[in-house]
Amino acid sequence: MPTSSPPGRPPRAIRPHVAIRPLWLCRVCAGPWPCQPARLLLLLEYRRDRVALSIYMATCLFDAAADLLRLNPDPGPRPDELFHRFVAWTRHT
Repeated sequence: MPTSSPPGRPPRAIRPHVAIRPLWLCRVCAGPWPCQPARLLLLLEYRRDRVALSIYMATCLFDAAADLLRLNPDPGPRPDELFHRFVAWTRHT
């Protein structure tokens, strides 16, 4: 997906904000995934099926909980924080 570039330069592609697993950090901005740009792109991608977005993000939450628990079992990831990070933002407001 190209973006606007200065005249005379070829268009730049948007770098997808995807997760580096098992850390669940953004490959582009290094923030906790899903970062704000990833959330915006996911909302755009799933704009016609918010339920599918919620299901996808719940699956990511399940995978992230397992990965993060393996990396740091004591004290492990907090379930409420993971829920807000992965699922809570997907509902309609």
